[in-house]
Amino acid sequence: MQSDFTWTVRVYYEDTDTGGIVFYANYLKFFERARTEWLRAAGIGQQALTESHRAMFVVRSTAVDYHAPAKLDDELKLTVVVERLGRASVQFIQEAWRTDGEQPQLLTSGRIKVGCVSTETFRPCPIPGEVLERIKNTGPISS
Repeated sequence: MQSDFTWTVRVYYEDTDTGGIVFYANYLKFFERARTEWLRAAGIGQQALTESHRAMFVVRSTAVDYHAPAKLDDELKLTVVVERLGRASVQFIQEAWRTDGEQPQLLTSGRIKVGCVSTETFRPCPIPGEVLERIKNTGPISS
C-alpha cells in the first residue's frame, strides 16, 4: 500500500447499492476526489488553474479492476501515484484499500489518464510550466 499520496474516505449509504456494497462506478468518484486532494496538497487549485492559465484537467481514459467489495461504513484509504508525466497528460495508478480491519485489503485498482485542455477550445494544451514543476515535486514518478 505504498503511495505518494493517500486520502481517507468513509463509505456512506449514498455510495452503496441495495445490498450495502459500494456501487462500482463510485470508485471513480473516490479516485477523482483523491486526485483533487492530491493537486490541492501540491498547491494546485483547479479553479485557479482554470482562471490563471485557461487550462483544465479532464479524464481521458480509465481502466479499473475490482478485487473485493467495500461495504457501508468501511473506511477506505485511496492512493495516488503518478505513473507517467507527459507534456499535456498525467497517468495515475490509484488504489482503494479497506483499512479498518486487522490487515489492509486492496479493493480496487485503476489506471487513470488525464489530459490538460484549453478552456477556450477544449483541445489538448501543454500543462503550464509551474503546474508541471509542482507535479514533478510531489514525489517520485514510477515507471
